[in-house]
Amino acid sequence: MDIEDKPSILRQPTAVWATAGAAVVAFMGIGLVDPILPSIAKGLAASPSQVSLLFTSYFLITAVAMLITGFVSSRIGGRKTLLAGLALVVVFAGLAGTSDSVAQLVGFRAGWGLGNALFVSTSLAVIVGAASGGAASAILLYESALGLGMACGPLLGAVLGDMKWRYPFFGTAALMAIGFVAITFFLKEQPKPARRTSLLDPLKALGHGGLASAAASAFFYNYAFFTVLAFTPFVLDMSPYRSGAVFFAWGLLLAVFSVLVAPRLQARFGSLKVLGGSLVLLAADLVVLGYGNHTTAVAATIVSGALIGVNNTVYTELALGVSDAPRPVASAGYNFVRWFAAAAAPYLAPKIEGWTDVHIPFVVAALAALAGAAVVLLRRRHLTVVHREDVIARHTPATAPQPA
Repeated sequence: MDIEDKPSILRQPTAVWATAGAAVVAFMGIGLVDPILPSIAKGLAASPSQVSLLFTSYFLITAVAMLITGFVSSRIGGRKTLLAGLALVVVFAGLAGTSDSVAQLVGFRAGWGLGNALFVSTSLAVIVGAASGGAASAILLYESALGLGMACGPLLGAVLGDMKWRYPFFGTAALMAIGFVAITFFLKEQPKPARRTSLLDPLKALGHGGLASAAASAFFYNYAFFTVLAFTPFVLDMSPYRSGAVFFAWGLLLAVFSVLVAPRLQARFGSLKVLGGSLVLLAADLVVLGYGNHTTAVAATIVSGALIGVNNTVYTELALGVSDAPRPVASAGYNFVRWFAAAAAPYLAPKIEGWTDVHIPFVVAALAALAGAAVVLLRRRHLTVVHREDVIARHTPATAPQPA
């Protein structure tokens, strides 16, 4: 084969680029509100705990929706599921920008979470099915979109939010509308799976010891992860531009360590040792974040992105490889458990601060990370990857069901 004929991640059909572009915006929506949380609190005369419900409602709905995404996509097809998810995001992100109260904003954010769940849970399978150059290139492209979205979300939120806290919501709605049009015109419907997924399949899959262990460990880890994402902006108390810059650097490290560093560490030390070590380091970083001065807290926040990137990649492999359940089903069950922690952390961290002081929420998050490491240690015999087909590799994001 000539060098020019070798598969390239950049040589993809327009349909793949359209889906990947929409995926970037979808992942941007997770961190979009980070830099403007204090601004939203001031604009709506709300407390930090009330504003943090933006994350709680979003991820609570996302968790529950994981049980229905496979059910929906296996019946109406991937393209229609993507479009339904995008349409919901456009509507509810736009409505979020018109909110006059925190209650309205939290409710609209919940609808946004449902749309995002439908889109994110289906987009990887669609990209793999439509991409050229094999599954590995498609998966790398998707994970790059994930990292880019996580990095750029806070930046977009800062730029638009510095003008007015409502503008990031309108901006997201506009970008997702463009994604909707692009997918409508460039993506053809793909074959539906041979077997339809039932609503109970993801829950039944959690009966497997390995998958249940991976989900339990990820639950504690996600609590630590989203304490950083949702609570730290209030502690840093910076302008939208400065906060956006901090979380842009955080997201950049997350992307680099997820795509480039984690697989190399796994190859050298093994997945479980890397995961356990990274969780312990994350716990230490959270304590430094909680007790350091402002400059130290900023540095610790950015460094946490590297550790979170490593953890995300390893948890992905475990979630999709430790059981014999079909990958879409295993992914749905795993995400159903772990996203509940993402919903709990933003709500509990401000409450814990109110009951104690500003340091203790980070101590609790550090203990959660250590609990995740303890599950890995105690259940290591169950956390053995059994799926080793080429479409998993070590790069498959656990945020989306995979083609069986």
